[in-house]
Amino acid sequence: MKNQTRAADQETPTPATAGKQLPPHADLNLLRTFLAVHRTGSFTAAAPRLGLSQPTVTAQIRTLEQQMGRALFTRLPRGVDPTPYAHELAGQIAAPLDALAGLEDTAAAAGPVHLAGPSELLCVRVLPALAPLISEGVQLRVAQGLPEPLIEEMRGGRHDLVIATRHPRGRTWKSVPLADEEYVLVAAPTWAAPTGGHSQADDLCAALREVPMVTYAEDLPIIRRYWRTIFGKQHTARAAVTVPNLYAVLSAVNAGAGYSVLPRSLCQNDLDTGRLILLYDPEEAPLNTLFLLQRPGAETNPDVLRVRERLREAARTW
Repeated sequence: MKNQTRAADQETPTPATAGKQLPPHADLNLLRTFLAVHRTGSFTAAAPRLGLSQPTVTAQIRTLEQQMGRALFTRLPRGVDPTPYAHELAGQIAAPLDALAGLEDTAAAAGPVHLAGPSELLCVRVLPALAPLISEGVQLRVAQGLPEPLIEEMRGGRHDLVIATRHPRGRTWKSVPLADEEYVLVAAPTWAAPTGGHSQADDLCAALREVPMVTYAEDLPIIRRYWRTIFGKQHTARAAVTVPNLYAVLSAVNAGAGYSVLPRSLCQNDLDTGRLILLYDPEEAPLNTLFLLQRPGAETNPDVLRVRERLREAARTW
């Protein structure tokens, strides 16, 4: 009877070894390192959180993988992607380790929310939407830039939330579609005569060859996409004016420098007042989906969640 009892006890897994998740005598330091990498999606980003060097983090993860006899992360060109086993392990150990480290007490303490995105969108849409939260005590630290650099900075822990036109690889990244941005072909009314009266797209394209083009980049990313999507052809003209950003494009086009393709949100007021005109009004304008990205682990700051939900709510009207 005693032997039967011992056998039954051995077959009942304890929480620490359920499903053989943890090796015997698992090192808490290794598990803490594992959890930090899982939450940040990067050895590099986890290192300063742990007060360790990046090579030390890499070595500790390698040791834990050897102890467990399986890979925990898939190495990517930038960052890492947890395996399904790693997701299971993180779910098992997160709460006990957080409690052990006393994070339950500090998680309720709000700090500044580090938010980044395209400068034009931040000024026209984002900051006005978040203004009510400022009076409620939310602190913002806002940065602007292009998607690739901002995403790379987020991997390093610099930003909590990033608005970008794509979402990065890896299942650890939380991303939700925020809004679809419509792009329009516009010019000042002074160009109405040279470009007007063309019902056919080919005629309009031919007429625009005689009109100066304003852009923010020599490779014409927005204009080339518009031409490919709407007119079904490559745009081969060279820019007459290249400026640093879309605000400068809007200013130059408003002044009569030529035509361009702009986000409707940026130029809607000028269209409403007649300072700009639509040169073409397709049945379906090209759209660019904006994604709201959240850094793994940023949810420990409750104000990050408040900013995220406020942006999602406001974006319904964008």
